[in-house]
Amino acid sequence: MRLFHFSEDPAIARFAPRPVQVPSERPPGMDWLNGPLVWAIDDWHEPMYLFPRDCPRILLWRTPDTSPEDERRFWDGRDCRMIAHIEWAWFERWRTGLIHRYELPADSFVHTEAGMWVSREAVEPLSVETVTDLPAALAAADVEVRIMPTLRPLKGVWGTTVHASGIRLRNAADWP
Repeated sequence: MRLFHFSEDPAIARFAPRPVQVPSERPPGMDWLNGPLVWAIDDWHEPMYLFPRDCPRILLWRTPDTSPEDERRFWDGRDCRMIAHIEWAWFERWRTGLIHRYELPADSFVHTEAGMWVSREAVEPLSVETVTDLPAALAAADVEVRIMPTLRPLKGVWGTTVHASGIRLRNAADWP
């Protein structure tokens, strides 16, 4: 397994633990996840971060519990691994954007959820690569991108049998 951190900064020599900018409600005993940490994503989940940092997006993927109805509703016969939804307002920034993918040593990280890993220690990257064609990177990862006027129609996706990850939804046009 490989771990990555994605950034718009191309010159990070050392990742120091820092608290999240927007704390989330956490289950009892898990509030430490809002504290000073270095965050990373594993290679299977890395498509979640092949977007400009502040781009609101919702990514879906099947789970063993995905119902045939939800399979038809979201995939409609397509065979992609994930589906990513973004708003038209972000399309051009995503299409022409770039992101820097840092590979991090896995030894001090612990797994949290949905491919997220955290370290309470500072880490130095093993390497950095600039991803200059985000649409091609997502296509290579077998992710279908759907562009929508607004993400609001997906508000109820968390009540379905697919896995849904919403990132930077506070930046979405009319997110509730």
